[in-house]
Amino acid sequence: MTEPRTVTLPTDDHGDVTLPEPAWCAGHPDPHPEYRTDLTHYGPEHRLTFNGQQLYTLMLSQSPLAERTSREVCAYVEQSGYAGSLDPVGLYDLAAALDGAADQMRAFADQLAAVLARGAE
Repeated sequence: MTEPRTVTLPTDDHGDVTLPEPAWCAGHPDPHPEYRTDLTHYGPEHRLTFNGQQLYTLMLSQSPLAERTSREVCAYVEQSGYAGSLDPVGLYDLAAALDGAADQMRAFADQLAAVLARGAE
């Protein structure tokens, strides 16, 4: 049997904290001291773009020691600050990109459901 992965991260309030690291976690390449309840695992970023500009970022997320929010695995969604002046063709192109982004979000939701169905890894 394979031992569960763990990661040890520094915190300001509890010193070094060791916790299980899910298989989907992209790691903690630049850990910095913070509060223990703020420690968060993030999966790889999935960027949804329009004409090369970022519209949304999706990634799996879990804050296993949270006190005020869920400790469950969820999708973290971040909307960019995209802004632009578009002619009718450009607006149709943006609408098509948003349709594509919605398809990608649904596929990501399926991946999240699969992770949740497997339980904590």
